[in-house]
Amino acid sequence: MTKKNLIVGQSGGPTAVINSSLYGVVSEGLRQENVEHVYGMINGIEGFLKGNVLDFQESLPDGQLEYLTYTPGAYLGSCRYRLPESLEDPVYPALFQQFEKMNIGWFFYIGGNDSMDTVSKLSRYAAMTGSDIRIIGEPKTIDNDLVHTDHTPGYGSAARYVASTVREITLDANVYDKKSVTIVEIMGRHAGWLTAASALARKYENDNPLLIYLPETPFDPKAFLEKVEASFEKNCNVVVCVSEGIKDINGTFICEYDNSVGTDTFGHKLLAGCGKYLENLVRSRLGVKARSIELNVNQRCSASLFSDTDRQEAIAAGIFGVQAALQGETGKMVSFQRQDTPDGVYQMKCVLKDVNEICNQEKKIPLSWITEDGANITEDFIRYARPLIQGNVELPMGDDGLPICVYRK
Repeated sequence: MTKKNLIVGQSGGPTAVINSSLYGVVSEGLRQENVEHVYGMINGIEGFLKGNVLDFQESLPDGQLEYLTYTPGAYLGSCRYRLPESLEDPVYPALFQQFEKMNIGWFFYIGGNDSMDTVSKLSRYAAMTGSDIRIIGEPKTIDNDLVHTDHTPGYGSAARYVASTVREITLDANVYDKKSVTIVEIMGRHAGWLTAASALARKYENDNPLLIYLPETPFDPKAFLEKVEASFEKNCNVVVCVSEGIKDINGTFICEYDNSVGTDTFGHKLLAGCGKYLENLVRSRLGVKARSIELNVNQRCSASLFSDTDRQEAIAAGIFGVQAALQGETGKMVSFQRQDTPDGVYQMKCVLKDVNEICNQEKKIPLSWITEDGANITEDFIRYARPLIQGNVELPMGDDGLPICVYRK
């Protein structure tokens, strides 16, 4: 069999383990006899169109490759580039001419919903034109909103970060015996998986966060104030966790009550500010000390709280995808299938799902996992999420006292 080359890219927001998936793809590609070179797209498909590519054997030689698994962010860089809807657009033959020029036999794209849209379009174009390039999607998103998979790489580490940080915020809030409200704004536009993880911070009944609001259910500011007021009977220091994308009964984002918001290149509203709005609402209506905290990018890029389960699963997804592609699979996304043992021990295996059934869809938290009043989550979610945050990662440390990471130069 004639040797061909493999190429991989990263797209969308980075995570703590997106580079672990990259490591899985690259290490397994280099191990395969039929793969001559493993290339990386710098800044995703957008960078590839500009000719920005690296060779992993040159960029990470002499045992440096493994350090990808300890490096957050996106080693290859990312993009938010949407391929045209029409497969007749000239960008597609331009891409495939470049693939042919580089002797590409296997294409991998690590990302979330919009990245799977790229995988879908490229695989459909390949089928339409008779190209034999195998095209596989590798899942990635802290939002955990990809359908047809139990969860996604990146979510476990982000959930662990959220839970640990909210616990620390709670301990800080409890210092003074005086009424206060701390509102923690957490990422999540339409799905509240990450905000729900704040419940993992609780150590006992009626522990903070006492209130959790997700975008899956309508948010009522009046009912919210009543809930906060009632919560003072449990704790004079109330911690509330809210998703950035909470909306009222009419579908208006709460952040829009105070701000005009723009959109990104995919047409998604750029959300920020619901925490600040609720802080001001509590202070003005209830007359108590209030503050808001936006966890921001640390949710997705912190390596200090890696979940080793998350890291190992990300690596496994990369390896599995390469093996599947070399066996002829294409137009698929690597998916996680939970297989708990009869005694409840968490287990997971990799399978493949049709990417066309995944792209541009969103998996939301089941409404049965949210309490009827929309202000909390149930034990069903706790049982689902707890296994995903397990396992510590011992980071390799440099002489400067900081973790060793790899960088493109």
